[in-house]
Parts: sequence; C-alpha cells; structure tokens
Amino acid sequence: MPANDALGSATPSSSSLAALITREIGPETGHVLELGPGTGPFTRALLERGVREQDPTLVEADPDFASLLTRRFPTARIFEMDAVGMRHPPLFDGSVAGAAISSLPFRLMSPRKAFAILEGVFGALRPGAALYQYTLGSRCPFDQTLLDRLDLEATRLGRTFRNFPPATVYKVSRIKNLKTYDWRFS
Repeated sequence: MPANDALGSATPSSSSLAALITREIGPETGHVLELGPGTGPFTRALLERGVREQDPTLVEADPDFASLLTRRFPTARIFEMDAVGMRHPPLFDGSVAGAAISSLPFRLMSPRKAFAILEGVFGALRPGAALYQYTLGSRCPFDQTLLDRLDLEATRLGRTFRNFPPATVYKVSRIKNLKTYDWRFS
C-alpha cells in the first residue's frame, strides 16, 4: 500500500462516485485514460458502462496497485509510472483518448506538477474530449490561473454524499475557440 501522503483519500471510492464520474463515458468514447486508478472502482464502472476492457489506459504510480490492476483487468493497458511523465515518451501515438478520469489529489500538488500532468493529459485527448476529476471538497481542485494558462475550463458536474467523504466531480475541457467572423463576405 502506498504511503498516506500519496493518496487523495484513505478510503476507496464508492460506486456512487464511480457512477457520477463515468456517466458521460460509454463504448463510443473509445480509449479512456485513467490516472491513479488505485484498486479500480472507476475502471470497473467504465466496463459496466460498455467500455471494452482493452480501451482503458491506466496510469498508476504504486507498484502494488499496478500489480492488482494487472490481475483485475488483464487486457487493459497499465503503466506503472508517475502521471507527470506521461508525455515522455507519450502513452499514445497522437491524441487518441476520448476521455480521461483522474483520482489524483491535485489540491496537494505543486502548480508545476499539476501543469505537467494536465499538459500530458490534454496532449493525449482528441479534440472535444474532457478530463473528469473528483475532489473531496466542494471547490474546483484546479486553480483558475492554471486553467487559464492551459486554455481550459472546469464545469461542476455534480456531488455525491454517498461517498466517504462526500465528493464533487468536475469536467475539465478545452475552451472552445470562437469562430472568427470573415469580414470579406459581409
């Protein structure tokens, strides 16, 4: 088991939180990147929603959890590594993931580390895809300065009290660029 300072919570995520964080993801999503899957409650929820077992790519830093995930989800892609190193070398050949889910405790990270992880995540996501992040507080786990720097926006999806402690899920996505008006045709 990892040291307590490496975990966002000492208790596993509930099925209620798993349902909330995966509710917009299904078989049509294709590849799903999951950061800090731990024992796999979100991975299990993805499979229950119809995502094929070979579509999740699980990034887990703890060797014991990575070994457990390998046994539980034998056809999933599992990388035993810190999420900060996702781009070097990249996990995918281009931007192919249709969604990302994160259990990482971003509120406990330095801004530099959070930036590196988010940059890696959005480098792996195809256009229009989002990162789903939960937090044990009610406030967004990402500082607005960080979101602005990466041209991201966070939207609160919901909160569950059927998790201990209660958790809030945010959807983080690229800010959609406004279409430039072509004055030549006006």
